[in-house]
Amino acid sequence: MVRIALPKDVKHIIDVLMENGYEAYAVGGCVRDSILGREPGDWDITTSALPMQVKGLFRRTVDTGIQHGTVTVMLGRNGYEVTTYRIDGKYEDSRHPESVEFTPKLEEDLKRRDFTINAMAYNDEHGIVDIFDGVGDLQRKIIRCVGNAHDRFDEDALRILRAVRFSAQLGFGIEENTARAAKGLAVNLKRISSERIHTEFNKMLKSPHPDYFSVADAIGIMEIVLPEYHVMSAEDKAFVGALARECACQLPERYAAMLFMSGRYSEEDPADTAKRVLKRLKLDNDTINTASMLLRFGMLEITDDEPRIRHIIYETGDKNILRILDFRAAYEKCIGNDIADVRRMYDICNMIFERGDCVSLKNLAITGKELIAMGVPAGRQMGEILNSLLMLVLDNPQLNDREQLSKEALKILNS
Repeated sequence: MVRIALPKDVKHIIDVLMENGYEAYAVGGCVRDSILGREPGDWDITTSALPMQVKGLFRRTVDTGIQHGTVTVMLGRNGYEVTTYRIDGKYEDSRHPESVEFTPKLEEDLKRRDFTINAMAYNDEHGIVDIFDGVGDLQRKIIRCVGNAHDRFDEDALRILRAVRFSAQLGFGIEENTARAAKGLAVNLKRISSERIHTEFNKMLKSPHPDYFSVADAIGIMEIVLPEYHVMSAEDKAFVGALARECACQLPERYAAMLFMSGRYSEEDPADTAKRVLKRLKLDNDTINTASMLLRFGMLEITDDEPRIRHIIYETGDKNILRILDFRAAYEKCIGNDIADVRRMYDICNMIFERGDCVSLKNLAITGKELIAMGVPAGRQMGEILNSLLMLVLDNPQLNDREQLSKEALKILNS
């Protein structure tokens, strides 16, 4: 019998439930990941006990979703979701069941789950309960629906995206009937919220296979939820997939990679496309703005001229330049170019930062208040003088001295 090393708290919860005459198992992704030798992110527990019976056995509980059978058992600072075996009612919105019925049978609970590899349960007494051959599918490295694939995807369209996401995370293929059913029902993704969609996209992009957007495209997902990718040629899709694999495992970089070629298919700048698309997907502002920034400056001039580099740092923002150069290095690798020049510019940027060269107005040795004291009126003229002084300092860092800048400011004022 295969043994899984249950965390102490999980074993305690299962033991308490079983000692009081109920069935209880760890279930779902934690069982899958344990079999694969991966560290589970969460440990979920399923039980024949009703929610109020679970609450009666543990001192601290939270009614997480008690109407759906879920109670969170608190042990110390950690919470563990314990859910009663259930049968889902009819799905009316391609996402949520209209009702939930509790059942004393584990098989009925496992039957409602999405994929065979997520429909396994485990406790130390009975070992792995694997009614739908999830272990076999792990060995075959395939994603396969529990029961009828059309029914599973018709119940919850988000499962179509989850199939590709698990495929990307695990490097698995999608079983033929499962893929066919997903393609036939992909249009139902129109009914899924942007937040749910981007959550799956994010997990896919941060997986070892961010290029599996091509798998999502083959199933019909991208035509529905991200047409800006779908319209690209096969060659461009292959390139952006390679770029996504090469660049840093961060969401802004990988979204920027995915949309890198979008400018070929519209009159819109790729940076503007990224901003529009990611806003539509309701991603956070940091991801939106950073991905857009990478596309706006990714093809910046590569040079070893220090004054020019300081000007570039000013244009891109000192917090962005190193990230931009990493993205550029990934691009150069993808087209087979040597990245020595990019690395050299990267090193010069670091040297500029270590020296403390002025690369923005905030580092200028003179302030607006000091210019006012010298007789410079507040307003547009002051802004122009400060900008002129900064340009001088970018070319000649040694001029970033209050006395020198005061003299230069008076020259500009009197010219």
